[in-house]
Amino acid sequence: MSYHVTKNQQSKNIIEIVGLLIIVFLIRTYGFGLYQVPTGSMETTILVGERFLSDKLTYNFRGTSYGEIIAMNDPEYEYSDNYFKRLFERYVYGPQNWTKRIIGVPGDTIRGAIENGKPVIYRNGEKLNEPYVNVYPLLTELSQDVDNIIKEIEAEVDKLSREHKADRLKIDRYIAQRVSQEALAPRSYDSSVSYDQQPFYRFHENRVLRDEEGNVMLTVPGTPIYPRDGKLLPDETRNNWNKSDVFFVKLGDDEYWGMGDNRLGSKDCRFFGPIKKEHIHGRLIIRLWSIDSDEGWWIVDLIKHPIDYWRRVRWNRCYQWIE
Repeated sequence: MSYHVTKNQQSKNIIEIVGLLIIVFLIRTYGFGLYQVPTGSMETTILVGERFLSDKLTYNFRGTSYGEIIAMNDPEYEYSDNYFKRLFERYVYGPQNWTKRIIGVPGDTIRGAIENGKPVIYRNGEKLNEPYVNVYPLLTELSQDVDNIIKEIEAEVDKLSREHKADRLKIDRYIAQRVSQEALAPRSYDSSVSYDQQPFYRFHENRVLRDEEGNVMLTVPGTPIYPRDGKLLPDETRNNWNKSDVFFVKLGDDEYWGMGDNRLGSKDCRFFGPIKKEHIHGRLIIRLWSIDSDEGWWIVDLIKHPIDYWRRVRWNRCYQWIE
């Protein structure tokens, strides 16, 4: 008798666990989601290392609206041709999650141009005022101290010269390539504050990338990204984009135009074209946590740096509604 009771209890436990997993899956897929931001494409509205709660439920009843910051699947991800594997990729583990701000919705005409040396965007013929666009310059930091990098490169160049008898031109190219490999992604920098007191990211003075004269190399906000042909106005006879600030598109019934607030550090619709509705799965609504860290798992970062971890928390950016 006890055997049957135990067996029945085990069956009941299994059913409860399966039921719980189904509920969690449905909530995660159609209700709410948790996201971590891996890149600086939305600076300074959103920073690398921040965690967000997203609302997926609303988009089951209405479309995406202007200005909303969406969570979306990498639009360039190549899904499997296998039906079941494709389902797994879409709902369990597959493409990276990206965040962009909605600029255009189905039926809109979006036009990007360069006027008076500045990039501008028109929606249905009206020039947009975009107060959310990043106004801070971008600064590039190296992965380690400059002296350490120089020592490593000098040793490599010496070995290269002895083994291959490389000429000076090849050596200079190699040095430039090695330095670029040590450079991290450019990030927002407030020039009015010291390196170790930055509001967004903490920089190390001896790792900041400088030119030959020792000046800090900055990417100035508002600098346009010119197309290869140098044209300042788009071809309005067809949909076109070319990784620059000059583009034109008439959005279809299931298409959206999204861009990063950090225009000089964002891979967005200017690069891959309109976003399909099926790739959008939520809008960010609450910033839960903010820390200056590239680590995907916060517990790993805490174990590695138990004291410094708390120094890098941006307390003034935790638990905020997103606009």
